[in-house]
Parts: sequence; C-alpha cells; structure tokens
Amino acid sequence: MSQSDVRKRAPRPDGRRDVQRDVRRDARRASGGEGPPPPGDADGNGHGRRRPRRKHRVLRWSATTLAVLILGTAGAGYLYYQHLNGNLQKGERSSGDSKARKAQPNAAGQTPMNILLIGSDSRNSDENVKLGGSRDTRGNPPLGDVQMLIHLSADRKSAAMVSIPRDTRVDIPKCKDPDTGRVYPATNDIINTSLARGGAGCTLATWENLTGVYIDHWMTIDFAGVVRMADAIGGVDVCVKQNVWDHPTAAVPGGSGLKMTAGTKKVKGKQALQWLRTRHAWGSDPMRARAQHMYLNSMIRTLKKQNVFTDTGRLTDLAEAATKSLKVSEEIGTVKKLYDLGMQLKSVPTDRITSLTMPNVEDPKDANHLLPDGAGAAKVWQMLRDDVPFDDKGKASGGSGAKKPKQEATKAPSASDDRIGVLVQNATGTSTLAPVPGRAGAIAAQLAQKGFARASKDTTAGLVEDHTVVRYPSAELEGDAQRIAKSLGIPLSSVHRSTDVSGVTLVVGADWRTGTTYPKQSGAESDGLPGSADAINGSDSGQCMDVYAPYRW
Repeated sequence: MSQSDVRKRAPRPDGRRDVQRDVRRDARRASGGEGPPPPGDADGNGHGRRRPRRKHRVLRWSATTLAVLILGTAGAGYLYYQHLNGNLQKGERSSGDSKARKAQPNAAGQTPMNILLIGSDSRNSDENVKLGGSRDTRGNPPLGDVQMLIHLSADRKSAAMVSIPRDTRVDIPKCKDPDTGRVYPATNDIINTSLARGGAGCTLATWENLTGVYIDHWMTIDFAGVVRMADAIGGVDVCVKQNVWDHPTAAVPGGSGLKMTAGTKKVKGKQALQWLRTRHAWGSDPMRARAQHMYLNSMIRTLKKQNVFTDTGRLTDLAEAATKSLKVSEEIGTVKKLYDLGMQLKSVPTDRITSLTMPNVEDPKDANHLLPDGAGAAKVWQMLRDDVPFDDKGKASGGSGAKKPKQEATKAPSASDDRIGVLVQNATGTSTLAPVPGRAGAIAAQLAQKGFARASKDTTAGLVEDHTVVRYPSAELEGDAQRIAKSLGIPLSSVHRSTDVSGVTLVVGADWRTGTTYPKQSGAESDGLPGSADAINGSDSGQCMDVYAPYRW
C-alpha cells in the first residue's frame, strides 16, 4: 500500500465527515443512480466496507426516531394521565365515630366491597346555582340528597344498590370536618344533613353505624357533575306511564322542571338531572329513589352496550367527565384505581344487579320524615353484612349453598370460663323504641349460669346499638370475646376489637330485645328480601314510572 493511499483513506484529524462527498452521493441516489460515483465511493473503487457503514447510520437514525416517537407518545400519555389525576378531588374516608369492621375473607380469600355514592345539592358555583336554583342557599354547606350504597359481592358475581331516602331520621355520630377542623357533636336528624357535618366521611360513618356494614370508599357528585356524565354517556333511556311535568303548584312550591311525554325517552344533560331530582311528580321520596335506580340500571345497560372499556375515544371522554365530576375518598384517588374499580363492576352481569330502597315507615314525630322499618331494614343490613345475594341466582359467598358455614373461633381464650371477665350493656333502644329494662342483668345472669362467674351488668343508661356486638380492647382478649359470643349464639362476625372498651364488653342491641339466647337471624335465603324494599333487577328494561295525578298534563 502506497503512502498516498494511506493519506487518502486516513480519517480527518478533526473527526468530521467529508460533508461534500455525502451530499454528492445523496444527490446521485436521489436522481436514480445516474452519474459516476464520487471518488472513494464503494460503488466506484470496490471498497465494500463503506456500504455497511451507511446502512448502520440509517439504522441508527431510524432507531433514534422511533425511540423519540415512543417516548413522546408515552410522555403525552403520562401527562394526560397526570392531567386526569389532577382533575380528581379527594377527601378523608371516614370523619366520624364508627364501630363497623371490615368483613372477614371467605374461603377463597375474597372480601366484598362497599361504595357509598352521594349526590350533593351543593350550590357553591355559578354552574350549580344555574342548574339547581335556590340562589339564597349559595354558600351553605351541601346536603346529601341522594345516598346509595353499592355492594359488590366477594366473588364479584353479583351487586346491589341500596338507597336510604334523604328525609330518613337517624343517629348521626360525632364528626370532625377534615377541612376546617370543626367538631360536630352526635345528633339525631335526617340523614341528608350528615354531609354538612363533616363531609362525605361523616355520611359514611352514619351509614356504618346504622347498618353495621363496613364501607370501603365514597364518591360524591354534584348537579354539574351529573350533567357532564349524562352528556358523556350520550343519554339514558327512562320511561313514564303518563305525561309528566314536575312544576310548582298552589299547594306545593318547587319542582325539578322535568317535562316529558309518556313512554320511553332518552334523557341527557340537564334533563337527566331533572329526572334524578324529581320527587313531587313521583309522589314521595322513596319513589324518587326508585326512579334513580331505574336511571342507574339503564345507564349500566347503556355502557355495556357501548363497550366503552375497549373504545379508547369513548373511554377518554368518560374519564374526562368522571374525573371532573367526582370527589372520592383518598384511597381510590387515582385514575388507575377508579379504572380498576370500574372493571370489577363491569364484570357483574346486569341480571345479577339488584337495586332497592331501605324498608321504611313514617316518622311519628314528623309526617314529612321516615324511619327505618325495624325488622325489614335489619334483614337488608344482615344480608349485606353476610354477603348474601339479593337475587335468586347465586349463593352466599361465604359458603356453598344458602346455609352459612359454621363459624369457628380463631383464638383460644386466655383463661377458663369462670375467670373470663365480661361487662354486659343494655343498648336495646332505637330512635322510635325505648330500651327494654333489665336486659343487661338478664344476659349477665344467663352467662353466670353458663359458668362465666365474672359476668356483670353495666347500669349506664341511654345506650343505643342496632346490632348486638362483643367488643374487646386488645389482641390477648380476642379469644375471650369469641368464647362469650359462642356461648350465647352470637355470630363471630359481631366480635370486634375496639378502643372504646377496657375489657370484654357485650352490648345487647335492638336486634335482641327478648330471650337469653341470641335470636337466629333471618336473611340466609336470597328469596327472603322484604317486599317493602321495592327491589328492581338490573336487566329489567320494562320499568316505567307512575306519575302522581297533579303533575300529569
């Protein structure tokens, strides 16, 4: 090899390429390969080693471009995900005194999930004032006019939606507003006021104390949110048997403004909100709950038909609307967690969804208010706590068949029966019934007869507990509490750890007003749902609202 050849093939000392040569070569190739190859080109001088170098450079640029595109797309997706997360408002799960405990897993390790859906009448924005009227209430704490518990079974094969009418009088526990720090004392009032006494977390605690059902999450939505969601879905089919106009009358002021002709109609936007708010035209608050159930069942059927979970565009629209419309408890405060929750709900067939209203009676103190119907309401709450399906197509997730499995104690007692201390309290009173005198003494005497010599009664008056419970303060006393419960036939699901007691404490609730053996609780059979619950199956598309005569046109 000559010295001139070495000089010709050596790289430039500054490391730069021969740009003019590259330009000439690219021009030749762009013109279809015409013209002589430049000196030193692989096609001209036989040095084939330069061809792979060009190929590698193209591959490098292609890979770089592809990487930029992938990263750019991923970055945009991440930014949009963060945008949706930023839309969400979050709050504390529970802000009130509650003694409900999460259900124990079934044999497969599954637990039910309970979500409290609250419709707020907030008028603290121009949009909500425009949609809801009553400008004079702007700035007031919102009320929870729609309250509905969504129960998803442990095996995720069935679901229930249970409403409590807004004018139901209940015990509201002591609550602390997580935003202002203000503490609200316990009171007895209609349930929709609980939202104004510490936010959604106070409403959740109120529900837990009333039902004994542990509630995992809450979601709230206001007027404007309902409109956004209805528009994003594209409308929902509802039905009325007669022409309806929910307008003010000489006898009753107010009204939602809903006006539509008889038959099945698709409502969206403001009209969907009017449907959900209508009360006078249906004749009562429980009938409004029925109309809301019909709307939600229809919405679920609509979403399933649209298959939004596999349609990216539709899913994006719904995600945007939902994150702008909902406020959620903080433990589900991300888009991913809400999406996962939606996928679990999506898996339930519509014919395994049952919606109903808490059995209720008129409040003797105020005809405009309602009270839980003792036996009927208790049965509904018991079925929820035991995860018993409300339809006739499934079995309790805790076992095979309608009969619940035998419960076994998980901890051994710390001492023999005669050395186990237990305090018995009388909490048999309710908002409508006085406590049964002498219950604590009677049950303490029964325990003594069974060998629990250290059983004693508590003389504290005014205690109220819907359900009988056995509480214990620390892990070493769990076996003692379970032993007390088993001796009286109390289910182990009613044994709870609590910092409110200093020793094993048996609280005799309103569900045990007579006898010395805990009464066998009904509700194991799914066909035993109270008729007053006004149950509707999610697949029933033939439901149609009856219009109260003064509101027909």
